[in-house]
This record gives sequence, C-alpha cells and structure tokens, in this order.
Amino acid sequence: MTAKARFLVIATAVGALAGCGTSGSHTTERPAGKAIPAVAQPTRSFSSAALSALLLNADSVPSGFTAKAASQTPADQGAQRPPADAPCSQAIIPLLSATQLTGTASARASSTLTNDTDPDRFWVGTEVLWSYTGDAAEQAMAEVRTLVGRCPVVTTSDAGGKDVFRFAVASAPKLGNDSVHISCSMTGDSDPLECDSLLVRIGTTVLAVNEQGNDPGGDRYLPQLAEAGLREYQGQ
Repeated sequence: MTAKARFLVIATAVGALAGCGTSGSHTTERPAGKAIPAVAQPTRSFSSAALSALLLNADSVPSGFTAKAASQTPADQGAQRPPADAPCSQAIIPLLSATQLTGTASARASSTLTNDTDPDRFWVGTEVLWSYTGDAAEQAMAEVRTLVGRCPVVTTSDAGGKDVFRFAVASAPKLGNDSVHISCSMTGDSDPLECDSLLVRIGTTVLAVNEQGNDPGGDRYLPQLAEAGLREYQGQ
C-alpha cells in the first residue's frame, strides 16, 4: 500500500472512531529542536483571516515542503470543549482530524503541508492556528495532555475491519511559551501509520503541526515545521 493510499485509510478510520482502551502507547523519544522563545504577543484574539496571513507559505516553508492554505477561512468559532465525560472516540477526533482543538477557540486557520522528495514516502500534514482569549490557550494545552492520559488507546471498527490508535505524550522541543508532542500510531489491517501532533502555545495562540497518516518516522519533520511556523507567526 502506498503512502498516499494509507492517508485515505487513516482519514476513513478517523470518521469511525468508536471506543477507548486503557493501556499501551508508543513512547519513542524524539530529539528536541532548538528552543525558540516566544516574543511578546498582544493578549487579544485574532480573526480567522488574520490567522491565515500568519500561516506558513511558499516563501517560509522549509525546503522540500509545499504549503497550501485553505481556499476559504472558516467562520470564527465559539465553544469547542467536549464534555469532561465525553467518550474517547468523540474527544480524540480533534487531534486526528486537526479541525478543532479542545478549549474555546475564537478563530481558526489551516493549511495543508506536503513533502514528496522521497517517492516511496509521500508525506502529508497540516498546520493549524487557533486564537483564544484570556487563559483559554493555557487551558487547552493542559486539556490535551489530560485527554491523552485518559484515552491512550482508541479502537475503530467498521465493515473493513478494526484499527487501533495509540496515543502518548512524547519528548518535545522547547518552543514558545509551552509545547507538547502527542505521538499517535495506528495498527490494523493496513501497514502501521503515524499521526503525530506537535502543539506550541504562543501567548493566546496555539500552533499545531499534524501528520495525516504517514509511514513510521515521518514525525521527524514536525520540529522543523513547528519552528518555521513559529518564526512566520512571530514575523522573524
């Protein structure tokens, strides 16, 4: 199965999440990237259009990558926090689909990132920026860690078979005001896939780089993409 086909497999599985386990995770250590401190940021929320202008683009994306912003920015959003007792299948979907993050975000913008320099390992990911107010960004980062601790294993079942997702908090580079690396692997009828996420908080904004179902080892791209995204956001 090619990497492009595997991307379709994981995208289908995300829509079918339907269970939660209590054990098992992959915790391979990742080398931490160079620390990039957060510069002072206004404690205000951004609109989706303003966030879109701060995403990685053709001039700022690392060599070998392409960035394609969404053709339309989504409408500014209200509360997105799932109930504390929500099933793991409902709570973990935001991390996999990169469409929302736990917490109350006022706006969101995203782009698709790809790397096809290796014809045998086509890589697909996303960059997402969320804007918050007050201390909601800090709460969102804390809730992500809590969510992964509560839902380390999520199982999907459909007519095509069963897939098992395993989540863990992994070693993360020191970026912004806070950063967290969520490791994610999927095993099932297809070859193993990765779906890691690296989240960085800069003041009231959260930046996330996510893998969208790639061959094992693709998480090595996340630190350099997060560092580039942080520099672009900060105008460096």
